[in-house]
Amino acid sequence: MTHELLTIGRISVDIYPNDIGVDLEDVMSFGKYLGGSPSNVAVAAARHGRRSAVITRTGDDAFGTYLHRELRKFGVDDSFVTPVREWPTAVTFCAIKPPDDFPLYFYGRFPTAPDLQIKAEELDLDAIKNAVIFWSTVTGLCQEPSRGAHLKAHEARPRTGLKDGQYTVLDLDYRPMFWASEEEARAEVAKVLPHVTVAIGNDKECTVAVGEGTPDEQADRLLDAGVEIAVVKLGPEGVMAKTRTERVVSAPVPVETVNGLGAGDSFGGAFCHGLLSGWPLAQVLDYANAAGALVASRLSCADAMPTPDEVTSLLAERGRLVPGQFATEGAAL
Repeated sequence: MTHELLTIGRISVDIYPNDIGVDLEDVMSFGKYLGGSPSNVAVAAARHGRRSAVITRTGDDAFGTYLHRELRKFGVDDSFVTPVREWPTAVTFCAIKPPDDFPLYFYGRFPTAPDLQIKAEELDLDAIKNAVIFWSTVTGLCQEPSRGAHLKAHEARPRTGLKDGQYTVLDLDYRPMFWASEEEARAEVAKVLPHVTVAIGNDKECTVAVGEGTPDEQADRLLDAGVEIAVVKLGPEGVMAKTRTERVVSAPVPVETVNGLGAGDSFGGAFCHGLLSGWPLAQVLDYANAAGALVASRLSCADAMPTPDEVTSLLAERGRLVPGQFATEGAAL
């Protein structure tokens, strides 16, 4: 089976508080959920009806069993998820203090984690080569053997342009606790960017990848590095996407924020859905923006990923164009 989306990298059990607005030390009860950005993106795409899978590793333990069960529940192929006996499944705690304070606490990731034990020699290179979209994150480059596996996976991908129908996406997801320095991260990103069709990141992540500058300057540097679509998140100003011939900006979709942690992953899965649908770039961006907003208005991440009907309903409520209304607004990618 050819996957429409194949992701690689982090997976964890997310432990989220049921007590909202308090510090972690004051939380009295929690719920557990599937987590990890690439895994969440695969779930998000599956909620849009896409054939998705994730390449990752868990501990050989009860939490690993739980994550397999959750992936299957969400319709994500877990056949590339393998156990590591030496290290327990990673767990991530957070505090939820809306509207913009959501600190993360990583457990079972130091000195390493199972998903950083992905090995190059164990990759299914045919599945990686044939996937319509291949998605990875900068976090997967932070240590070996994961770093070498990611590079080998990217080298296996055909180098295609926007009209060829295959996309290789790098989420610039930079988490400083996993790196010795920004310079180390920038050097590893530079090795992967020539293989990348789409790069997605916020201001800080783009700064780590290609240096400081305005969003347009950072997007231009990503394009100069070989990327075909540079997506720069602008915070309260929305998100910009730039190609060599087009620049579009999608304004934020206002919602009452409950937990902002899964919004980027929901954006990613919806962005992939838009690419696979062949929509114009402006529509892809608006749709992904609305999908991210929906998850920001909910407590969990994977469990909160929206369906297409939910996204289009929110767009309609906010007076935005919805799929099918873009036919005369611009050419498809």
